[in-house]
Amino acid sequence: MKYLVLIPDGMADTAIDSLGGLTPMAKADKPTMDMLAKKAYIGTVSNVPDGMVPESDTANLAILSYDPKVYSKGRSPLEAVSMGIEMQPDETAYRCNVVTLTDDGDYDSKTILDHSADEITTPEADKLIKALDEKLGNEYRKFYTGVSYRHCLIWKNGNDKYDFMRPHDILGKQIGEYLPKKENGGEEFYKLMRDSFEILNNHPVNEERRRRGLRPANSAWLWSPGKKPQLPSFTEKWNLDASVISAVDLIKGIGLCAKMESIDVEGVTGNVHTNYDGKAQAAIDAFKRGKELVYVHVEGPDECGHRAETENKVISIEKISEKILKSVYDYLESTGEQFKIMILPDHPTPVALRTHTIDPVPFMIYNSAKLYEGVDCFTEENAAAKNNYIPRGHELMSILTGNI
Repeated sequence: MKYLVLIPDGMADTAIDSLGGLTPMAKADKPTMDMLAKKAYIGTVSNVPDGMVPESDTANLAILSYDPKVYSKGRSPLEAVSMGIEMQPDETAYRCNVVTLTDDGDYDSKTILDHSADEITTPEADKLIKALDEKLGNEYRKFYTGVSYRHCLIWKNGNDKYDFMRPHDILGKQIGEYLPKKENGGEEFYKLMRDSFEILNNHPVNEERRRRGLRPANSAWLWSPGKKPQLPSFTEKWNLDASVISAVDLIKGIGLCAKMESIDVEGVTGNVHTNYDGKAQAAIDAFKRGKELVYVHVEGPDECGHRAETENKVISIEKISEKILKSVYDYLESTGEQFKIMILPDHPTPVALRTHTIDPVPFMIYNSAKLYEGVDCFTEENAAAKNNYIPRGHELMSILTGNI
């Protein structure tokens, strides 16, 4: 038995007027996904437990069968693992976005325009992160370059309990009330973020970006602290030799912590313009090498939701269906062996809100040897109408590998 788990990150949404009252899932021309949905077991699932923040670390841990209430320690240490950082027990990892703030007024009065600085390229961001490390790093803290706008700060004896605001939750808002507060133990974090603006705002990289009509990455934004994670081996838990394919360090880190193979694909970006064909081929190659489960995560729909790019979100879903799903399905079908395909977003990222929500998401499980009465179109509404609700996402893997 082979298993493909396909995660179009943030794909679920709400009805959008510009799409004629449809969601991006309903609007997208996705014949392969809908063809499988007609014969699949369909339902909805809650990947984020009540009271927890609907972040991708929490949701993807759940999909991979790790109860977030037990194993979620923040996304940053998972990203650190993917980046090859050997964390010590007394160190805390922090996600360090490079974001775009307005130039006007003092730091507290600035407005956050973009949590991704127009999805800055990694080579550009690397120069900015190195500038931050040169000026703000010391024997206790060090900055590490990640991918695009997503980077990491490791801080010896750093506060791993501070409740930071997520930058993508306050887009278009003045940042003063959302910055770390002295009275809450956030004085050092506030000073670092404020000082980062002085270092980055007029950096040559940002001056060049302005000349090209792009937003500057003119401030660091810290969030999601955590200590070194520990996950049981996925292979030992499920007796399945598994691989993970993703453009983002978070998902790679989860896979590595779970002792899964992490496959890097050239040209993947984490946005709508990524190497879909390369991800499909990497999954096919993994199956050919004997891998039994391949977990393919695609960030594009989520980034489009954060950036309020309705048309691009539709396009990303279409490309996932026809460039990744169709290719891998065709290969698995050609083998003559039984296989299953599970497709679901980890969480919704509605275009109207530009952030994640905790709502249940649609899922489908296609079994090549067992047909179900599914739905004509794989959408949020159609999945909910099936009345197959899974309240605990970490139980979904047992359903996939069971008799469904």
